[in-house]
Amino acid sequence: CLSLYRAIQENYEIKTLMTMCREDGLKSRSHGLSPEILTAQAKSLDLDLILCSATWDDYESIFKTQMSKFEREHYEVGIFGDIDLEPHKTWVLDALAHTEMIAHHPIWQESRRSLIEEFIDLGFEAIIVTVNTDLIDTSFLGRTFNHELISELESVGVDACGENGEFHTVVTNGPIFKQPLNLIISDTIKKDQYLMLNLELASN
Repeated sequence: CLSLYRAIQENYEIKTLMTMCREDGLKSRSHGLSPEILTAQAKSLDLDLILCSATWDDYESIFKTQMSKFEREHYEVGIFGDIDLEPHKTWVLDALAHTEMIAHHPIWQESRRSLIEEFIDLGFEAIIVTVNTDLIDTSFLGRTFNHELISELESVGVDACGENGEFHTVVTNGPIFKQPLNLIISDTIKKDQYLMLNLELASN
């Protein structure tokens, strides 16, 4: 989301968000968010949304197919949020290599701590929606990001950006949102070593 914000500040004309979902299309990969929540998020950002369903086995091929579709529709740049993990950036570059599209990483090689502090100071709001119970205590699930949480995470050896796979978040509000997302927790879901919040949009 901070990469999106930075790209907007750099005067990129952003049109579409893309999210990879499970093969059944009912939840996003890793974050476990419903299409309804993703759609509401995109609407608040005033952007179109593309949802692609895939197994882990065909994830890359479906991602590449969508990149080809974007190219045919005259998209020129993909904005990505990788910070400093070279294998992740290499994967993105490989996934675009068959197209003429350019990969832009607005927050690449910046300090993880400074990035998450900037995110908070800009007024973005996010909650932890998935935790890897092998790497982080379950008490962090559902926590809202603030400076206190950053200190707590780092005090127990957890990266405050979750770049080592400790957790995933959902952004619910910020300076580029037209209105905040009002989410409620219906229950939690355990899958292998991951514990996820099952979130729903609150009815107005």
